[in-house]
Amino acid sequence: MKATIWHNPGCGTSRKTLAILEETPGVEVTVIEYLKSAPSADKLAQLYRDARIAPQQGLRLRGTDAEERGLPQADDATVLAAMAADPRLIERPLVETDKGVRLCRPQDKVLEIL
Repeated sequence: MKATIWHNPGCGTSRKTLAILEETPGVEVTVIEYLKSAPSADKLAQLYRDARIAPQQGLRLRGTDAEERGLPQADDATVLAAMAADPRLIERPLVETDKGVRLCRPQDKVLEIL
């Protein structure tokens, strides 16, 4: 099974999720450090749609200016454009497999798609 993780190596939850993926037999992991290679607004829209969550639910509030910018109440297109322009606004980690997408907070949520 192939798995892609949008990863921040500075985040403990992201590191724990990556460890689960790497320790699961038969999982081929692709790691994308999203702070260095930000996903497009279209890719983010697809990930959130497949995860069955609204873009606002994938918005990182802690340590960002998202609330000051009014992003939690903004429309989807505004949130997605802000995330694509400033990937620090993306809550992590996002994991995509053939079985779906999950925002893996807590990290054990990744088990739902393995």
